[in-house]
Amino acid sequence: MGDKGLFFKKKKQIETTVLPKHIAIIMDGNGRWAKKRSLPRSAGHAAGSKTFKTIARYCNKIGIKYLTVYAFSTENWKRPKSEVDNIMNILRDYLKDTDNFKGENIRLEFIGDRTPLAEDIKELMLKAEADSADATGLHLNIALNYGGRDEIVHAVKRIVSEGLGPEDITEQAISDRLYTAGQPDPDFIIRPSGEYRLSNYLIWQSAYAEYWFSDILWPDFKPEDLDKALSDFSRRNRRFGGVEDNK
Repeated sequence: MGDKGLFFKKKKQIETTVLPKHIAIIMDGNGRWAKKRSLPRSAGHAAGSKTFKTIARYCNKIGIKYLTVYAFSTENWKRPKSEVDNIMNILRDYLKDTDNFKGENIRLEFIGDRTPLAEDIKELMLKAEADSADATGLHLNIALNYGGRDEIVHAVKRIVSEGLGPEDITEQAISDRLYTAGQPDPDFIIRPSGEYRLSNYLIWQSAYAEYWFSDILWPDFKPEDLDKALSDFSRRNRRFGGVEDNK
C-alpha cells in the first residue's frame, strides 16, 4: 500500500474513534531523556518543546477541541536556577516565534498564577492570547506556574472577595472561578515517562477523567502514540458513578 493509501486508512481509523473532547497531558521525562543520551537537561527540555508543538498540531488536525499541557508547576521553582532559567528562555523563544500556530486556527491560553513570572514573559503571554482569541479550532491551554491545590485556593479567595454566602457555594460556583472556567473538564489525562501519579494537576477537574500511562519519555512521544491512547479511550465504558444500561 502506498503512502496515500496509508494516509486515508489512518484518517478513517481516527474518524471512527470516539474522541475525547478535552485531553490533558503531563509532559514528563525530559530530564531522563537527556540523561540517557549523556546530554544536559536543557537538551531534554528543548526536545520536549518540539514534541509539544507536534502533538498540539496533531490534536488540532484530528478534531480535539481542548488540550491542556503541564509546562511548569508551582513546585518546579525548586529546581536549580539554571534549569528554571532555561525553561523560561524556551518559553520566551516560543512566544516570540510569530509563526507558532499562525494560520492554524489554534486558540492559545495560559492557566496558572502569573504573578512571579518575568514582566516580558507576561506581556508575551497576553499578546499570544490576544492574537489567537478569534481562533475556532483547538483551544490550547498551557499550564504555567500551575498547581491544582493553588488553583482551588485561588478560587476560594475569589469566592470570599465576592462576598458569596454559604448557600451560594456550590460545585459550579467553584468551577466558575477556576482557571479553566467555561471549559469542559478533561475526559482523558495522559502521562508518559513511567510515573503513575497526578502531580497536583487539574485535581478538581479530573474527578471523572480517564487515565493513560506509558513508559515513553515525553520527547519520544509521537502522534502514533497518541493514536494508541485514543484507541484505548474509545473502548472504555464511562459510567460516571452509574451502572451500565444492561445491568
